[in-house]
Amino acid sequence: MLIESLSGVRGFDYELTPEIVRAYAFALRLSGNCQKVVIGRDSRPSGLKLQKLMMDALQSCGVEVIDLGVCPTPTVQMAVIHQKADHGIVITASHNPLPWNGLKFIGADGLFLDKQQMEQLRSMRLKLSGWRPMGVKLGTYREYPFANRDHIESILQLSYLQVDKIQERRFKIVVDAVNGAASHIIPELLTKLGCEVIPLYCNPQQSFPHTPEPLPENLLDLQEQVRASKADLGLAIDPDGDRLAIISDEGKPISEEYTLVLTAWLVLAQSQVEPKIVVTNLSTTRAVDDIAQRYGAQVLRTPIGEINVAQKMWVTNAVIGGEGNGGVILPDAHLGRDSLVGTALILQLLAEKKKSISQLMQELPHYFMLKKKVTRGDLNFATIQTIVQNNAAGATVNLDDGIKLSWSDSWIHVRPSNTEPIVRIYCEAPTLVQAEALAQRYINLIQSLNPAQ
Repeated sequence: MLIESLSGVRGFDYELTPEIVRAYAFALRLSGNCQKVVIGRDSRPSGLKLQKLMMDALQSCGVEVIDLGVCPTPTVQMAVIHQKADHGIVITASHNPLPWNGLKFIGADGLFLDKQQMEQLRSMRLKLSGWRPMGVKLGTYREYPFANRDHIESILQLSYLQVDKIQERRFKIVVDAVNGAASHIIPELLTKLGCEVIPLYCNPQQSFPHTPEPLPENLLDLQEQVRASKADLGLAIDPDGDRLAIISDEGKPISEEYTLVLTAWLVLAQSQVEPKIVVTNLSTTRAVDDIAQRYGAQVLRTPIGEINVAQKMWVTNAVIGGEGNGGVILPDAHLGRDSLVGTALILQLLAEKKKSISQLMQELPHYFMLKKKVTRGDLNFATIQTIVQNNAAGATVNLDDGIKLSWSDSWIHVRPSNTEPIVRIYCEAPTLVQAEALAQRYINLIQSLNPAQ
């Protein structure tokens, strides 16, 4: 099932047919007079073929193509600006497993196309099905193998970092890049920060060694390696390098929700900007609000989707933002989720506090969050939303993105996925028992609409 949404285009690799890929290339060229495109990909086996299809189609309609090769999504975002390109394209399905692949589209400002722009692009590609350019001068092609280097150097220049202080700590870090696009760039950044790097799955020539989403149940090898090597922490990065999850020095998973909380801690403590604003989505832990309160900062929430957070950050001059999936956005770097940014800021926090990551976590508020999903089947989401809203039980209701119900000490967010044919259910409460009961109540309601599940 091909999914065309705010998050770009995703489907099984065989669903991304030459016709669809070419049509998107032509649509990009014609919808905005695109003249120059940078293009990168993650390490999926189907990526090279899809990238060549896209590049050939772009050149055939006169577009200059700059090939970045295998590199993280945030690296492509930064390269768009560095190369003064009109657009960027990433061949990736992000955290989705094989055989998924996809297309992400970036504007000249380095931000992903928003919902309206994606709808316009999709509409154009449907009109261009079967269309071929005629009498057009072939666009040029060149490789640019230095995008990773540029990205690393920009991170090292961030005002929040004291590189020498990080280097003095000589952190030992295990890296599980799931053999994806960050397999080289994260170890290279860590080496420049004086760390001893233990690469676990950092070979982009090999397949994903486990389900690629950086969730605790997929990171058992990383947890074991951190314990065995007595490392300071473990880093888990998704296939396209925009999400970061952490394993503590005790070999225990730290919820990816806390990647943003930890980095916000450092930035809010240092930032001289007033008012201090943090932007995140509706499904991110309320621990962000707690850490913001310490520094007199305001938290603004948006619908899920990196572009929604990034656009709100831009208009509000936010100092930091991101999503609770391990995605950190620092405007001083660029307005995109970036595992390199997250890595560097967390190391700086550890260096400043002179404590272990497990010790720092004891100083943060803790909630129990569950992330569930239910097969949507043929159900219209409006039907699901209605039954949830009819069972709001005195909650504050937010309909900005699906439906979110909030109580004094807990919340639940039910929404259709942007990337899969499922309904996502996120909830958070003071205890695990409360969170599980809250999630199950609404899962049961949804499943009652489709007894075949």
